[in-house]
Amino acid sequence: MTYDILLALIAFAFVSSITPGPNNLMLMASGANFGFRRTIPHMLGIGLGFTFMVLLVGAGLVQVFNQYPVSYTVLKAASVAYLLYLAWKVAHAAPAVKGADVGTPMSFLQAAAFQWVNPKAWAMALTATTAYAPGQTLNVIIIVALVFGAVNLPSVSTWTVLGQQMARLLTNPRRLVVFNWTMAALLVASLYPVLWPS
Repeated sequence: MTYDILLALIAFAFVSSITPGPNNLMLMASGANFGFRRTIPHMLGIGLGFTFMVLLVGAGLVQVFNQYPVSYTVLKAASVAYLLYLAWKVAHAAPAVKGADVGTPMSFLQAAAFQWVNPKAWAMALTATTAYAPGQTLNVIIIVALVFGAVNLPSVSTWTVLGQQMARLLTNPRRLVVFNWTMAALLVASLYPVLWPS
């Protein structure tokens, strides 16, 4: 991998990791509802789960999908169903109660598994491995995955901190409900490119 390709990969990893998408919207909602510390497993699940996903996609998993085109349709249906379920959970998150452990944030394993039904994660993994892994040798795929792992965690942490800071404005239960429903609506809106690709 040349230096120019590496720089381009880092830029792509940063832009795709920091921009809004299902992971970041859920992290912002989790930061607002549960705080930074309780959201750490969720953040680690995204960072490590996506890194593992890039490794597997680059190592040839995408060829399985190309051989069986119906698998794309199954993946799309599963993605839509699971994102709608998560939007419902975000919309109905219990208002935070001081000193109480209300509700549960997404766990490490749930967040890691979510990458496999996250449309944005698939688009990122496919683009990263096809555009930035010339020849798709194992060494280059490992570099691509490690770059994403290094860039992704600080990026997703930013959204959790943003949500945590917003919690100061969401001390009123009514405002928190409006926030949660807004996050749920944005999560559903993130399905637009999946359902109606350009």
